[in-house]
Amino acid sequence: MQVIITKRFFQPAEDSYFIFGPRETGKSTWIENNLPNALVINLLEDHVYRTYLSNPGYIQQFVLGNSNEHRTFVIDEVQKIPALLDGVHNLIEQKMDLQFVLTGSSSRKLKNSGVNLLAGRAILKECTHLWQQNWAQTLI
Repeated sequence: MQVIITKRFFQPAEDSYFIFGPRETGKSTWIENNLPNALVINLLEDHVYRTYLSNPGYIQQFVLGNSNEHRTFVIDEVQKIPALLDGVHNLIEQKMDLQFVLTGSSSRKLKNSGVNLLAGRAILKECTHLWQQNWAQTLI
C-alpha cells in the first residue's frame, strides 16, 4: 500500500498555531511532511511527558537552548499538559522569531479547563476526518 500526500489544504503559517482534531486524522503525518526541520516534543513519549509534567517551565529552557538550530517547535498532544501554554505564551511575547505548532486531539479539554490559549497569539486550525480523506489518498 502506498500513501500519497497532496498539499491541497492549509499550508504552514508563519505565526504560531494550534492544530486540533481527533486521533488518526493525519496531524502528525502533516507535520512530518510540512515541517521537516521542526523540533518535536511528543508528549505521548512517557519520559518526555514525565519531564514536562514535573516541570512545565522547562519548556522555556528547552526552547531557548535549541533556538540557534531551530525556529519551529512542535508540541504534540499539548492538551496532556496545559501548563506548557504559559511558557509558550511567554516565549511568543519575547518576540524572538520563534514559531510554535501545538497539536492535540481535544481543544474542548483545554477550553473547558480555562487554561491560557495564548490570547489570540496563535491561529486555531481544525483537522477533521474529512480533511484527512481529502489530502491523503491510498493507492493499492
